[in-house]
Amino acid sequence: MTLTRCPWADSDPLLTAYHDTEWGTPVHDDRVFFEFLVLEGAQAGLSWLTILRKREGYRKAFAGFDAARVARFGEPDVARLLANPAIVRNLLKIMSAITNAQALLALQKAEGSFDHYLWHFVGGAPLRNSWRASAEVPAKTPLSDALSKDLQKRGFRFVGSTIVYAFMQATGLVNDHLAGCPAAQPRAR
Repeated sequence: MTLTRCPWADSDPLLTAYHDTEWGTPVHDDRVFFEFLVLEGAQAGLSWLTILRKREGYRKAFAGFDAARVARFGEPDVARLLANPAIVRNLLKIMSAITNAQALLALQKAEGSFDHYLWHFVGGAPLRNSWRASAEVPAKTPLSDALSKDLQKRGFRFVGSTIVYAFMQATGLVNDHLAGCPAAQPRAR
């Protein structure tokens, strides 16, 4: 059997590198989880490649994804972010990143860590799928529906089920590499 990479990753070197080294790799770091929460929310309505190209701009603009610092952003920070061409300048997405930082801090206080909270939803281990074609990969699942609803109940924004499923894929809660993809094998970040 010839091993072939997931087709979506072949159109650009940035996508290929992301696919081969990050996508589907289990995360156990609250800062990395927050990064992907911000990036996946920013991606809504845009291509993932657009967001990957702006990723470094997001790191700088959002204090290295330090949730405690982002949670304290005020009106001057929002104005600065809206003027920053290195990120997606959408007021709702910017405000959701700040709100989500605040919600994340509250969740950490209640649950101990975002990591513990998220991994509980998948029983502590990545859910491994064996899709044979990209068309089989769902945009959302009953599990992403449940996580989305719980996050919303806790005050998170821009966490609809489709965004949450993409977040789960990106952070390795779900492994949706196609069967035969070399990156389908378990990896650690």
